[in-house]
This record gives sequence, structure tokens and C-alpha cells, in this order.
Amino acid sequence: MKKIDIFNHIWPKPFHDALIAHVGETTDITRRSEAVPMMTNLDRRFEVMDMFGEDYCQILSLASPPFEKYADPAKSLDLARVGSDSMAELCQKYPDRFPGFIGTAVLNNPDAMVEDARRNIEDLGACGMQIFTNVCGKPLDLPEFAPFFEYMASTGKAIWMHPARGANFPDYLTEDQSEYEIWWTFGWPYETSAAMARMVFSGLFDRHPDLQVITHHAGGMIPFFEGRVGAGWDQMGARTTDRDLAAVRKALKKPHLEYFKAFHADTASFGSEKAIAHAVEFFGEDRVMFASDAPFDPEGGPMYIRDTINILDRMEMSDATRQKIYQDNAVKLLGLKL
Repeated sequence: MKKIDIFNHIWPKPFHDALIAHVGETTDITRRSEAVPMMTNLDRRFEVMDMFGEDYCQILSLASPPFEKYADPAKSLDLARVGSDSMAELCQKYPDRFPGFIGTAVLNNPDAMVEDARRNIEDLGACGMQIFTNVCGKPLDLPEFAPFFEYMASTGKAIWMHPARGANFPDYLTEDQSEYEIWWTFGWPYETSAAMARMVFSGLFDRHPDLQVITHHAGGMIPFFEGRVGAGWDQMGARTTDRDLAAVRKALKKPHLEYFKAFHADTASFGSEKAIAHAVEFFGEDRVMFASDAPFDPEGGPMYIRDTINILDRMEMSDATRQKIYQDNAVKLLGLKL
């Protein structure tokens, strides 16, 4: 069977060159991305991929951070086009290694976000689009982003949702920034979970019941907190007196937990077998897909791929379930032709 890594990251050379020409010098998480050889060096990427045999392949996506961290709306669009064009070229040149790519949506450019998504999917053949859990601090359920979700629902293509939060989001209200990279370790799973909740309770999936959203890092906190998300949120409104939140929950067409279970999740869990097991149990074997988050590991690529494969190969599951996670679910959702 194929091992289709659906969420790993790359900066193709044309994109990397354009990025450096724009920012001059990388800092913080942008520097972290640039410092990993596999991110920008295609030969090193192939060396790493070859460690896992001919059946290992990657769906390409640009690396964090979001465009808006370092570019205005117009420049974001320019960089997005360079990134998508170069990933599409890699997929055409190396189809066995890269059977598909995902574009990165320019949600900070509302005037262009739908047309750019259309260009990615209809002209370049992207498998879907990557978004981040907020846009310059704005939640995804604002009306200005609604046309993007409407378009994506109409295509049947999936949305990959990547967490985004920086050190400027403090751990305590009395401080100006997060300490000890708490913004990443705990902040990113929270970001994913908060964005999922905003999608559910804003009625996004009632308006677009066929919308497909893939959550990074095994669904954030949601599978671990099923009790709070499910029965706990059955009490929505009991803890709030300034508005009727019970009406929000009751306005949904289905019990809210069903919407959370309708997300997809990947296996990029930094080597946590329990996280993957919880994701499979919560979302179901048909909605979890293999991903490594390469190359963001201490070895610059091999470690997270190797650890995730080892976990999936030793977990107690049927061969049919294992094949779904490695291959079949991705082929079905992404429309791949292997």
C-alpha cells in the first residue's frame, strides 16, 4: 500500500527566493522553517523520502507562518501564486513522489481569496486549500471569509487547517508575551480546537453540510476532551448570563458533537501513540489520514516520519483500517489517482 503523507511542508526554491527577496532576513518561526535543509533543499528531501521506500509519497504544502505575518494583502497574493505554481511544477515533474499539493489561501486578501482558490483548484489541480486558525487575529467565522468557505464547499475539495499563534499571544493577561514557547506547545492545539468550535457553533456546517475540513495534529484538543465537548457543552448557556447561548446550541440542526466528529484529522502527533489512538477513536477510521509534519523534527525530516510509521504499524488495528489511514482515506477525499 502507499503511505500518503498528507500534511508535511516545503518551501520550493522559487517561493523561498521570493520570500527572502521580500523579507530580507528571516526571524522566529520563519527562520525555524528556513533552517531545516529538507524545507528548501530538494535533494535532501529526496534522500529522506528514500529512507521509507518507493511507497512513501507526499502531498505538498507551504510551511508556517501565514502570509500575513510578513506580507500585506497584495504581496501575500504574489507569494501565494509563486508557491502554488512551484508546487504544481514539482507534482508534474515528480508525480510518484508528489501526487498532489494544496494551495495556501490568502484570507487576508478578501477581494482575491476566492479567485485564487479557484485558480489553485481548477487551473493548477490542487487537492485543496490550506488555511490557518485565525487571520491577523480574526476568527474564521466572520462574514468576510464566508465566500471562501462557500466556494470550497461547492468544489468538494478539502480544507487543511493549520494552527497559528505567536509569542505575542500571552499566557496571562498581565504579561505582554508568551513564555517558554507555551504559545506553541499548548497554544497551537488550543487554536485548532477554538477554530473548530467557532465553525460548529456559527452554523458553518449547517450552511455547507458537504464542507470537508482536515485538522492538523490529530484534531487538537477535541478528542482528548470529548466529555467536555459533548456532555459538557450540553450545558451551554448555564454559565453565561449576558446572552442566550442555549439558543445557539439549539439552533443547530444536529447535536453539536456530531459536527465535531465530522472533521478529519491527521496523525502528525510528534510521536504520541495515544494522540493517534484518540483521534481514530473519536473521528473514526474513515476520517483519519497519515501525516508526519516533516521536516519539523530534531533530525530535520526522518524522525517524525519514522516514528509515525512505527506507531501506525504496531497499533492494534486491522490491516484494512491501517490501509485506510495510510492510503484509502486520502485517495478518496483528495481525489488522487495513484
